[in-house]
Amino acid sequence: MSAAVPHPRPHVEPAARSGAGRRRSVGTALLAGAAGAALVLLAGGRTWSEGTTQVNGSPVAQSASGQDVGGLPGALAIVALAALVAVFAVRGVWRVVVAGLLALSGAGVVAGAVTGATDTAALEEKASRASGLTGAAIDGVTHTAWPWVALAGGVLLLLAGLLALRYGRHWPAMSSRYERDGTPRPRRARTAPDPDRPEELWKALDRGEDPTGDTRP
Repeated sequence: MSAAVPHPRPHVEPAARSGAGRRRSVGTALLAGAAGAALVLLAGGRTWSEGTTQVNGSPVAQSASGQDVGGLPGALAIVALAALVAVFAVRGVWRVVVAGLLALSGAGVVAGAVTGATDTAALEEKASRASGLTGAAIDGVTHTAWPWVALAGGVLLLLAGLLALRYGRHWPAMSSRYERDGTPRPRRARTAPDPDRPEELWKALDRGEDPTGDTRP
């Protein structure tokens, strides 16, 4: 009897592997950045802490939203979202700078969310305004889960920034209509959309598709 001949393993080209890896990193960064910014902005408008204060001998409920506790996470989420878009509009060292700004914004959101999760200063300020007394006491303080939702959004933004720092130099850049000297580029024949372009990745997200999937046969 002759020995069975093992089937040769399919050979995957290194260029194909690297192209798929770049596409996955771009898609993951876009999804993480967009979802992170949405979570932070959503949590910023919700109640983070609640309590009661005495006004003329009667308890009055007080609550503080994420904006009351501190508007830093929401502001940093907007900065991070702008940086996520701008990272495809620049090249070279500026892409590294913008990616670093994205990562720092995510880290700042995390720090602000952790601080706000136990903050009572906003409630005490509202209690003082309601009672007309400086340093009015606030009782029965409770904290909601919204600060931790903001923290999760900050982690996603930080992840998007780290991916941009690690793989951003391989990502495609947005095309320009004009050359450096200001003359329009010659019109080229219409071709099939390139899945590696950031514009096509955003369109895929709008259609509800997963841009991280491998579309190769």
